[in-house]
Amino acid sequence: MSAKSLDVTCIGNAIVDVITRADDAFLTENGIEKGAMNLIDADRAETLYGKMGPGIEMSGGSAGNTAAGIAALGGATAYIGKVHDDTLGKVFRHDITAMGVSFETPPTLDGPPTARSLILVTPDAQRSMNTFLGACVQLGPQDIDKDRIAASKVVYLEGYLFDPPEAKKAFVEAAKQTHASGGKVSLTLSDPFCVDRHRDAFMELVDHHIDILFANEQELLSLYQTEDFDDALQKLRWSCESAGVTRGPKGSLVLHKDEVHVIDADPVEQVVDTTGAGDLYAAGFLYGYTQDMAPADWGRAGSVAAAEVISHYGARPEADLKELLAARLG
Repeated sequence: MSAKSLDVTCIGNAIVDVITRADDAFLTENGIEKGAMNLIDADRAETLYGKMGPGIEMSGGSAGNTAAGIAALGGATAYIGKVHDDTLGKVFRHDITAMGVSFETPPTLDGPPTARSLILVTPDAQRSMNTFLGACVQLGPQDIDKDRIAASKVVYLEGYLFDPPEAKKAFVEAAKQTHASGGKVSLTLSDPFCVDRHRDAFMELVDHHIDILFANEQELLSLYQTEDFDDALQKLRWSCESAGVTRGPKGSLVLHKDEVHVIDADPVEQVVDTTGAGDLYAAGFLYGYTQDMAPADWGRAGSVAAAEVISHYGARPEADLKELLAARLG
């Protein structure tokens, strides 16, 4: 890696999560797509919040969780995302900076409030997210800090960011600046339904602008519109230099140039909440990547971080990831 002061800058939707338990009947009664991210408006957010049981509020957002995970592993990381100058915006800023992530995107003083995601966790540990994007829709090219991008080895882009039009422009601008400064561009596909909404744009990005791709098995099949996993992998190998493909309890695959590594999932005594599993896998992978570890160890680091986060509620690490990773890699 070239000499840069930041390992990873993550760009995404700055969201405060409200997490509660629910059963399948609640999802059905309220028309919620299980295991997916559902975009909702302010009225729907208020209605669902009124029906939910007691919840835990904590800062989230896919790329924010990844930035927090990288920082917890000891990486130098920054975050770009939009919050309002309101209570939840201050909570988000406090939480992510307390994790050691640099977050200097100025808040918006008008318009919609800070985004929130109402996350319903069913007994099988699946999470169904109902997200009101709020202030996220105001993130635009003007918020892309050129100095931070130039200082970053990798810029990590959250697929969910493609939903707001102005944020999409910021996304493309960040990718261009990253390559101009000699950095690598990484993308997470985020969700199969996100892929369905933006397949053509994602395909254009993956084929021409993305160096490192993150996807789970369902997202990859959706991207390439195939039911053949091996076929999707072969297409992916022609598109990107590196990739991390997660397969839940079956572990993951790390692709790098001509190499393919099969990585076992780390054991978890009890899966409590799968929220953030992919985000933390990306954190471990990118930490290993920017520390010049061997490709197989990128996946092992990802597995360590993912296993920790699914062992408790919430999408940010609670245990000492440095210690866990040291024990895993020896």
